[in-house]
Formats: sequence, structure tokens, C-alpha cells
Amino acid sequence: MGCWSLGALLSGDLLPSVVVSPYIVQILTLAGINVLLAVSLNLINGFTGQFSIGHAGFMAIGAYSSAFLSVNYGERLERVFAFLPGSAPRGAVLLLVLAFGAVLAAIAGFLVGVPSLRLRGDYLAIVTLGFGEIIRVFILNIDAIGGARGFSGIPKYASLGWVYFFAAAGILLVYRVVHSSFGRTLLAVREDEIAAEAMGVDTTRAKVISFVISSAMAGVAGGLFAHYLMYIHTNSFTFIKSIEIIIMIVIGGLGSITGSVLGAMLYIGLAEGLRAFERFRMVTFSLLLILIMIFRPQGILGRREIFRRRRGGERPVVRMPPGKA
Repeated sequence: MGCWSLGALLSGDLLPSVVVSPYIVQILTLAGINVLLAVSLNLINGFTGQFSIGHAGFMAIGAYSSAFLSVNYGERLERVFAFLPGSAPRGAVLLLVLAFGAVLAAIAGFLVGVPSLRLRGDYLAIVTLGFGEIIRVFILNIDAIGGARGFSGIPKYASLGWVYFFAAAGILLVYRVVHSSFGRTLLAVREDEIAAEAMGVDTTRAKVISFVISSAMAGVAGGLFAHYLMYIHTNSFTFIKSIEIIIMIVIGGLGSITGSVLGAMLYIGLAEGLRAFERFRMVTFSLLLILIMIFRPQGILGRREIFRRRRGGERPVVRMPPGKA
């Protein structure tokens, strides 16, 4: 029983076999990847109060680096894990290549974050936008990973089960970060960075750590994307992709984890529903953003969560009448 459970976990077969349309499975899988991307970006834009629009660049690093490792060394690594039951060796290789992509994306996030996160507002947005385009053009000129042809022949290690496993892990990670003492630091930076610095908070360090965590999560999402579709091209990681992720978190609510999940699901639902009007899709989403900014600028959930934990042991605040304090 234990071996079977391990095999099911590592292979990603966490759901019972149900006859479902491949189209529906693909939409659900891409929705799970979007959830991971949205939650990771919300850590920067929503909880830390920075404005990054280069998230697609970190996703591209994770996708191409993990795909390069699996294409060139995947079969050898499967033989290393051959002692595992069933299709578990493929799951073990997926974990390994995703870790590789996450580390490289985190390193890139650190290298970009250290100089750029000393900036604020529009300047930070411009720097992250430039980084995303630099990464895309750089990859476009590397023949070892396909160059302008795209990278094909990637083994399909990822599955619906794996995608939602990592989406749940990403949600849990961000939740634990936000509700930790370090999370209070991030919220202080978001609310008033100058006041946080005056209180002795190392705001640059806090922002860089947040940026690195978010970049690593985007790298994992990119690796899952590559190992599910089995073909990637730089056209999937353009400036428009970064804007799409921003749309997700703006729709759901900046500073809300469940809002990110809701926004990601709504976005892919609307995108598929408007597929017949592909040429006008971005126009439609632009109008949607304008309407949200007018009627609900904080997003659907704002900074609230659908499920709130009850804090036990908190004493009610007693307000003294005037003159009795």
C-alpha cells in the first residue's frame, strides 16, 4: 500500500480515472498553472506593494531550463530512479527538473531584485519590463534550446494532478509567508515604506526576499507549462503574458490569496469563452479592467479572503468613555 501511494504521488495520478474531455482537462491544467502564477505575483504586487510586470521572464527561465535538463538528461535520470514503482521515476525526474528551474529563476530574481528594488513605482515597472524582454530575446538566440523554432521534444512529465499539487503548495507557501513575522514586514512595506524604514526595517532586503520567492514559484509554473504542452516558444512569454497575470490579480483583488485563485479561474474562463473573438480579446480585457477600476478598484475580494481563520484567545477591545481613560 505504501509503495502504491508513493507511486501515485510521484506520478501525479492523484485523481481517480474519470472519462473527461481532453479539452476540459487541458483548460483545467492551464487554469492551475495560472493560479500558481497569480498567487506568486500577488506576493510582490499585492502583499509587498511593488509593481512588477516582468513575471513572464521568470516563467520562461523555469520553462526552458527545466525542459533543457529533461530533454538532454531525462532518460538517464529515469534510470537512476528505476527502483521506484510504476511511473514514479518520471514523477521524480519532474521534481528534479522543476527544482532546477526554480533555482535558476530565483537566482535571476535575486540578480534583478537587488539593484531594481531600490527603485519604486513606475521605475521598478520599467526595469522589470525590460528584464522580461531581455530574457525573451536572449532565449530566442540560443540554438541549444530551439531558438526561433521553439523547443520541442519535451517529455510529458506533468499532469493535472501534478499541476494542482504545486498550485496548492504555492498557495500554502504564500499563506505561511504572509501570516509570519516576515509577512508583517512585507505588509509594513506596502502600507508605508518610508515609515517602515524609519522604524528600522530593512525594506530592500524584505522586497528582494519576496521577489526571489515569487520568481522561484514562477519558474515552477514555467516548468509545469513546458512539461505539459511538450513544446514551448518565446511567444508564450511575451510582455502580454505578464499583463495577463496582472489582470488575474487585479480582477481577484490585490492582497488576497483566494482573490488570486478566483481571478485566475475567471480569466481563463473568459479567455476560452471569447476564443471566437480572438482578435478582440485584449480589447475586451482592457475594457474589463477599466470597468473594474471604475466600479470596483480593489478587485472582487479586495484584500479579504473567502475563508478567514478565527483567532482564538483574542480579547475584545474595551473602549473607555470620554473622561474615564
